[in-house]
Amino acid sequence: MSKWFSKGTNNVMPNANESISGIATSLQRPDAAEKVCGTFEYSSDLVANNMLWGGTLRSPHPSARIVEINVENARGIQGVATALTANDLPGKPNYGLLMSDQPVLADEFVRFEGEPVALVAAADPEICRRALAAIEISYELLEPLTDPERAEDSPAVFPGGNVIRRVPIERGDPEASGDVVVEGVYEVGMQDQAFLGPESGVAVPNEDGSIDLYVATQGLHQDHAQLAPCLGLPGEKVRIHLAGVGGAFGGREDFSVHAHACFLALNTRRPVKMSYLRDESFRGHLHRHPARMWYRHHARKSGKLVKVEARILLDGGAYASSSSAVAGNAARFACGPYRVPNVSVEAICVRTNNHPCGAMRGFGAVQACYGHESQMDKLAKKLGMDPLEIRFINALQTGDRLPTGQKVHVPAPVRECLEAAAAVPLPGESSDNVDGYGLPGGAGRTADRSRIRRGVGFAVGYKNLAYSEGYDDNARVRCCLKDGKLTITSAAAEIGQGFVTVARQIAHEVLGVEDIALHPANTSDIGSAGSSAASRQTYMSGKAIELACRQIAQRVCEACGENWKVNAKQLSLANGRVRSEDGRFDVKLAEACGDPIETEVFHSHRQTFGMDKATGQGDTDASWIFGAQRAVVDVDLDLGLIRVVQITTGQDVGRAINPLSVIGQIEGGISQGLGLAVMEEVLSQDGVVQNGSFTDYLVPTFADMPPVEVTLIEKPEDGAPFGAKGVGETPSLSSTPAIAAAIRAATGLELPRVPIRPEQIALA
Repeated sequence: MSKWFSKGTNNVMPNANESISGIATSLQRPDAAEKVCGTFEYSSDLVANNMLWGGTLRSPHPSARIVEINVENARGIQGVATALTANDLPGKPNYGLLMSDQPVLADEFVRFEGEPVALVAAADPEICRRALAAIEISYELLEPLTDPERAEDSPAVFPGGNVIRRVPIERGDPEASGDVVVEGVYEVGMQDQAFLGPESGVAVPNEDGSIDLYVATQGLHQDHAQLAPCLGLPGEKVRIHLAGVGGAFGGREDFSVHAHACFLALNTRRPVKMSYLRDESFRGHLHRHPARMWYRHHARKSGKLVKVEARILLDGGAYASSSSAVAGNAARFACGPYRVPNVSVEAICVRTNNHPCGAMRGFGAVQACYGHESQMDKLAKKLGMDPLEIRFINALQTGDRLPTGQKVHVPAPVRECLEAAAAVPLPGESSDNVDGYGLPGGAGRTADRSRIRRGVGFAVGYKNLAYSEGYDDNARVRCCLKDGKLTITSAAAEIGQGFVTVARQIAHEVLGVEDIALHPANTSDIGSAGSSAASRQTYMSGKAIELACRQIAQRVCEACGENWKVNAKQLSLANGRVRSEDGRFDVKLAEACGDPIETEVFHSHRQTFGMDKATGQGDTDASWIFGAQRAVVDVDLDLGLIRVVQITTGQDVGRAINPLSVIGQIEGGISQGLGLAVMEEVLSQDGVVQNGSFTDYLVPTFADMPPVEVTLIEKPEDGAPFGAKGVGETPSLSSTPAIAAAIRAATGLELPRVPIRPEQIALA
């Protein structure tokens, strides 16, 4: 790569030479100083010698037929190296995570606003933009389908029909009824992952016809499996390298610049860099599925649940992405972490001409959690019960059966999570409100103190850990011990979740070595680690590292036993030394065995199975994560403005390998849940995004975040690395419904839709 890159990249998992600790200690990220000081190299910072800039022309229409494309004017602009359309593509025209339905470049039809239509490579970004503007396209406009309620009965957006997946779950007595019945219809708007680092990468062609792609992604091998066929190249001629990732949250599970940059690079025989601006990022990646949900809950007078009925409609947009799995999650978690003997649930995900939707933190369980927790509050109100008490009465426990019939075989600390969230003292009528800055409206000081109402709300949620429904979930890791130094090779994507610390802490705990390096993640040096999604990398790759290091430790002891004539079974590794139980044998690890010791581990979690197509029954999940939150809010009744005063949470973690990192994940998840509750929504009109910028799409800032009090519930899980679960997703599940519940408590309004807008309160 020295032919193209003028300097090395510090883009993935930095080697670290600072002191390292084992599990259950708070360790600073090895790349923390670089990121704070601005010297860390993100994917958008990459520069290659003789590099071109690439750009994508996107459709302005949500539904149209392409009549004609003319790129000759663009090709004639000085500084333009090439302009390409679908007719120029050499390989498979479509890609997709679970279904290959999304065109690399639209050929005959465009199905959403922002669909890629043509590509340009030029000497600099400005020439590239001019060339894109010079491309002439004639469209025949078609009526877009934008209402998911009409999807099943409308002409097909894509061949095969508009239903991506229908997931029924039927269990127990369909005729069962309760003493008390509550019903509700709820909506969740479309949320954007809103990561700060735009989609970007550099494709580098090689003389042998192969190509290297340096890109910000969540799953290197998942990208590779889709990319090589699109390029018409054998897998060994396509190599993907993890570049510095500036946030992801599910938004980098699908392609962005991948195929486009590679096509341009192969066509021009020069490196090509692509980097989206913010408006293109909003139109160029997938969002969280908006949902419409109908619920009916039946309960005894005691508050005990009898039956839950639900219908969840998810808008998948034009292409499938991971929608079928999102629908499966929405159905399985529709009832919440409660004992429900009788269930009748259907989740359905449909195609429309809206923007495609896919993975985002919580992956279907976020929408369901807002529905079932809104219902639990409504049920408590009708029964005259405390919202916390009704949750205690119905809380899942280990050994209970889920709606799918699967038995909960792991610790299920639902009650403990709720108790922890409730145990923190409520905030007082704070002294920081003396000047009005701590009231809703903040620096505007618009609030009339007499019109401020405080509310408190609870919510609890749960979600699957790792992949489910029979997916072959695995991770491969290689560890090599040489001269007392350990090198870990894994294709796990570090996207900010802290794998760079967890991997080293696990290795240190087993081997006691200080000098631990993580080899840069790519697709050529090691097999797949799976995607950094579903809260799974600690659980999967972390366990693989533990197993590999234990194998190395055993081989070290065996080598010492043979070389030094000591009892290998009495030897152990700690603090960079190998010692015997009686202390007579004590040597440095670097001296204990002369040859490098290397081992590779292929780790899979317990087998899961698909859901029965008629009843939804089946052992679908490997494990689950639970979490509860209490929100305290102040609401200005006249202006509808909201200030979240405090969030407390009890979070199931199994065991916290790096408590500091775990707390950071929890606070980040709560921030996104807060955003969905009161401000974040991608607004679309007739299939066209109206607020594709950070000026108009609002995300919580430091000023919006309340104090967060975290209690870690540690109940180690058998088979997990030192008992540790992933924690990335669950904090975003219960924060949205907890905040909504608190706003309802303050206002007395039903507020069935999030995000809750000021006018819904002020004009009620």
